[in-house]
Amino acid sequence: MINKILLLIVIAIGSFINSSAQETDHRIAIIIHGGAGTILKSNLSPEMEQRYRDTITLALMAGYNVLRNHGSSLDAVEAAINVMEDSPLFNAGKGAVFTHEGTNELDASIMNGKTLSAGAVAAVKHIKNPISLARMVMERSKHVMLTGDGAEAFAQQQGMQLVPQSYFYTERRWQELQRAKAEERNDSLKNSVPKDSMIEKHGTVGCVALDLNGNLAAGTSTGGLTNKRFGRIGDSPIIGAGTYADNRSCAASATGDGEYFIRVGVTRDVAAMVEYGRMNLQQAADSAMAKVNALGGTGGVVVLNTKGQMAISFNTEGMYRAYIDENGKPVVLIYK
Repeated sequence: MINKILLLIVIAIGSFINSSAQETDHRIAIIIHGGAGTILKSNLSPEMEQRYRDTITLALMAGYNVLRNHGSSLDAVEAAINVMEDSPLFNAGKGAVFTHEGTNELDASIMNGKTLSAGAVAAVKHIKNPISLARMVMERSKHVMLTGDGAEAFAQQQGMQLVPQSYFYTERRWQELQRAKAEERNDSLKNSVPKDSMIEKHGTVGCVALDLNGNLAAGTSTGGLTNKRFGRIGDSPIIGAGTYADNRSCAASATGDGEYFIRVGVTRDVAAMVEYGRMNLQQAADSAMAKVNALGGTGGVVVLNTKGQMAISFNTEGMYRAYIDENGKPVVLIYK
């Protein structure tokens, strides 16, 4: 009888050790981005550059600490993006750009690499953290994407408090709208086609993460384009264009000229090249961005797989990006 008890104890201890080993067999990893575009060192004062670096680090560590404490990759993605949405520095949440009509319309999406479940919201005007509402759509509804008034009605139904449009106002973004409109008027007087303004074209924020259970997640959030019209929606809330995650291939989040990223289906394209084409992450990311570039689009993409391998690809002068290195230290990069 004693021998049987001892045997059961040994089996139990062995099972515990084995399960613990399996649980920690995966390397946690996280990458975030805060947009890509004409980001030159000469255009950023030392003080402003430090503000960006500090906020990016704060967002990165918010997600990384979730992962270190055995949280899910979805929790990490949401936590990291929430920090950037709450900052006026990025074109998401608080720092969202203005539409032609002088309003703020926000988009976001999130995806679970284990189940391929996804949620997205588009053209919402009173949601402080669109990425959190996108997750609610994924987990608490039978739909993938909700837009405008319907998305906000769902948010209220779920107990989310709406914020007034004034919450999103920043003088910096307002002045960007005025400059964009002035450019548009000048082009009209010259009888030329209005050119794309380089004013905050790519301020989208995003995150990809890998948790201790080996599950991937990706999320993206944006305020869109300065001076956008007619309820324009870009790639950020579109699964397969701005966001994608599949444990069988990778997780990816993109930022850039949404119209081109939608046509290429950038994030799904990256995942497909990894899964079917047997490309490594960097090859797949570079290939997808080459297709965007060939169409005349600009931007970037961050990619992560279940082995903790990473890739970042962009065709602009800079891209706000950060990750945790193999020693657990944050690496924050801005310029090309």
